[in-house]
Amino acid sequence: MRNFFIFFTVFICSATAKSQTTDTTFIKQMMETKPGLFAEVLNSADHKQVQILYTQINRDANNKPSFKSYSYNLNPQHYFYPASTVKLAVAIFALEKLNELNIKGLNFASTMITDSAFVTQSKVFTDLSAKNGKPSVAQYIKKILLVSDNDAFNRLYEFVGRAEINQKLKEHGFINSRIVNRLSVGDSPESAKHTNPIRFYHCGKLVYQQPAQYDDHEYPLQLFGLKMGKGYMDRSGNLVHQPFSFENGNNFPLTDQQLLLKKLMFPEAFAKPDQFNLRSQDYKLLYKYMGMYPPESDYPNYDPKEIWPTYTKFIYFGSEQNIDLPKNIRIFNKCGDAYGYAIDNAYFVDFDKKIEFLVSVVIQSNNNQIYNDNNYEYDSICFPFLKNLGQMLYNVEINREKTYLPNLKKFKFNYK
Repeated sequence: MRNFFIFFTVFICSATAKSQTTDTTFIKQMMETKPGLFAEVLNSADHKQVQILYTQINRDANNKPSFKSYSYNLNPQHYFYPASTVKLAVAIFALEKLNELNIKGLNFASTMITDSAFVTQSKVFTDLSAKNGKPSVAQYIKKILLVSDNDAFNRLYEFVGRAEINQKLKEHGFINSRIVNRLSVGDSPESAKHTNPIRFYHCGKLVYQQPAQYDDHEYPLQLFGLKMGKGYMDRSGNLVHQPFSFENGNNFPLTDQQLLLKKLMFPEAFAKPDQFNLRSQDYKLLYKYMGMYPPESDYPNYDPKEIWPTYTKFIYFGSEQNIDLPKNIRIFNKCGDAYGYAIDNAYFVDFDKKIEFLVSVVIQSNNNQIYNDNNYEYDSICFPFLKNLGQMLYNVEINREKTYLPNLKKFKFNYK
């Protein structure tokens, strides 16, 4: 079922011989060797807004990683809609906030009650997907990472708060990013500034109370491509013959996405002030559910016919159904798809072959150039491209010599 490719050693040698600046030709040369798989995308890369950032990982004798990156069409100044990829950042920031509050009894398992204080807000008192029936930061993170649950993201957005989210983005070096609204609830620019009052309980006792917040800051974007297409469907289902505007949308370019993933998966590669403020149990929580397949979860329990194992695994697997999953491979990722964009930000691991690499990629297919009509070519264009790209890079890694093989034990979990 999978097509495995053998690439000439000359590509590997030429790649490793280059300087430590990001190589901009290697990926293109590789794709050109397989025109049957990549010609359509290569011939319309700008139209399909393809961007790729692939990073090789080399370990030293102490297992400390260093990085060498390769890019294709990478441009953080050209806008693409990041969809659900922003959820990983907010999940991390929620865990950081708990640690910074440093209140006895307050942790990611504490019961989190969301109230309302603004006209468009909603309340949450229970979570039937959790084993104990109660909402918590941990359960929201689990649902975000397993199936990209929108409501779970919105609850963490409300807990961290819009101002703090964007402050943390800058503090952590994600200088081109902004997260300014919830997802899939029709947040207006004004309602997105209001976040709900929240209470946390431990063993039935109130341990922290956060009032409703309001963020009066604006986070303007100075980017290319904020208006796209030739028309869009409005909320009443009418076709509007004007370009669709993303001026009020979230922004999370691939450069920032992969930097976040590096900091998350390899904190030891960064100086202490540049690391996330996470505990060992926070890292384990994130790693476990980034790599888990939805049918491996009991709470929530997902029907594999509706939410199949590779539902959120775009790179390498192409979100395909009914495939035999290799036991030696896990992909720790956060993907997203909306408005014809398909994005994956992934750390790929083969435990048997001692292979690891990072890849962040976006592709769009919206042939009719109409937005909000749910007529996009995900299955015919986007997912096959992401599958083929992941398998191509995997084969590069198979043929790449390493001085020291990685110790990957911290990424191994018992999912049974």
